[in-house]
Amino acid sequence: MCDEITEQENALWFSRRAFASVGAGAVAMAALPGCATTAADGKTASRTVSIDTPDGKADAFFVYPTKGKHAAVIMWPDIAGLRDAYKTMGTMLAEAGYAVLVVNQYYRSSPAPILNSLMEWRTPPGQEKLKPMIAAITPAGTVADAGAFVKWLDMQAEVDTKKKIGSCGYCMGGPFTVRTAFANPDRVGAAASFHGAGLVGDAPDSPSSLLPKTKAAYLIAIAKNDDERAPDDKVKFRAAADAAGRPAEIEVYPAQHGWCTIDAPVYDKVQADKAWGRMLTLYQANL
Repeated sequence: MCDEITEQENALWFSRRAFASVGAGAVAMAALPGCATTAADGKTASRTVSIDTPDGKADAFFVYPTKGKHAAVIMWPDIAGLRDAYKTMGTMLAEAGYAVLVVNQYYRSSPAPILNSLMEWRTPPGQEKLKPMIAAITPAGTVADAGAFVKWLDMQAEVDTKKKIGSCGYCMGGPFTVRTAFANPDRVGAAASFHGAGLVGDAPDSPSSLLPKTKAAYLIAIAKNDDERAPDDKVKFRAAADAAGRPAEIEVYPAQHGWCTIDAPVYDKVQADKAWGRMLTLYQANL
């Protein structure tokens, strides 16, 4: 989990240039609440939405191409939650041709944004703020949320229901992608985890244990330092995927935990672009 990553590791490399390269205009557009907003280039539109779940109303950011219907993707943010960085990442995915729902996994406790950057999580006040919110999220709750999100997406005019739904998750959102596939196996065709935590375990509701009850193909992108801490996890996940007959691309990237999130101090553009490309290939083949 993110709190186990040391400041020394986080300081290995720091790049914010890619955050600017995806466009300050996209960030400004994504931050606007309320009514649907069209990007300056006219390629995507977005709106803040509220979705009924068994535990209340979940707020989320929905972004999609302005023309046509498209396969949908549920994006689960990292531990710092839904914020401008993930709105920008969702917009990037929409520009690739997907209707993207970027969710607030902490909706039970507070609407987004709760933190404005991943660096806020590194501070004592940020951790104190988030820890009770993290504790309010359960595996069963995540499954219920995912089911509600799939149902909501299938009712949107921008979504092509003839195509499967994808999911992607970062850090604590990594295992949520498997739970999304488990929540509605007939609809969810692909799941991508980036520096995901807690993917392997012996409990019946562990993500690796859920694989036989899913019908998705998987991309599991692992950080180098995460793999050093738990080198057997990739082997166990491979064995579970093979036993379940689930296609899975599992790779350790030469990058630190958090490398795919554009406002992370360890963001690595080269390796993030590679992982992003593998996700697009996964979606193209399975959605």
